[in-house]
Amino acid sequence: MDRAEMLAYCLAKPGAWLDRPWENDEVVKVGSRIFAFLGNGDGKPTVGIKCGPTREIADEWLHRHPDDARPMAYIGRSGWNTLSLDGGIDPDELTEAVDASYDMVVAKLPRRERPTA
Repeated sequence: MDRAEMLAYCLAKPGAWLDRPWENDEVVKVGSRIFAFLGNGDGKPTVGIKCGPTREIADEWLHRHPDDARPMAYIGRSGWNTLSLDGGIDPDELTEAVDASYDMVVAKLPRRERPTA
């Protein structure tokens, strides 16, 4: 899966929108919260997503994909990981992970910010 495909997948989620809060970084938000960071880690396309409500659950990704997953800087302790898009993670597993990140973020939004579709 390449970066453009991942961006399109993220933006197809109900209420999703693209933001560029920092130079050279794109994030996809729902309501006022980020559910996916799109970047280039070490020159490789990546997506940063919430992989679990706790670091322990998110660590399962690190064990399954030691070459293609790592905790995100600054927010990794909260269950966020950076996943390589062009490595050994199956594209279906990547999209399922984005779905889970989206669902976890939407669940924490105030009702007025939750998408209706």
